[in-house]
Amino acid sequence: MLKPQDALIWTMVLVSAADRNMTDKELMTMGDVVQHLPVFRSFKPAEITRAARDCSAVLGAEDGLDKSLEMIRAALPPRLRETAYAFACDVVASDGKASQEELRVLEMMRHQFDIERLVAAAIERGARARFQQL
Repeated sequence: MLKPQDALIWTMVLVSAADRNMTDKELMTMGDVVQHLPVFRSFKPAEITRAARDCSAVLGAEDGLDKSLEMIRAALPPRLRETAYAFACDVVASDGKASQEELRVLEMMRHQFDIERLVAAAIERGARARFQQL
């Protein structure tokens, strides 16, 4: 069973890996989230690599994406599911472009985490606003 903090990292890894191109901006966003947000206060930043490696191992198995999403849902208390979705949206928005694969994974997360469409739209718009460029 995953710890909630691992599950949050897995959500970011899943969307970043969706298009098979984990950009430097996406990786930097993941690091910033883990270093600065309260939900990771008791989490050791060195654990990011372990969590990402564990996620990759599950993803590589048969039905890996579905299995990963189920494991994430089981590990997250309901109050952190919107947080997980927000972190995933931030990773997608961080490099200024959302691939079809990333959007599909976000849609799957939205359904798996039971996030209402209007709430999801607000989270997505907030991510776009935070990562706007001049």
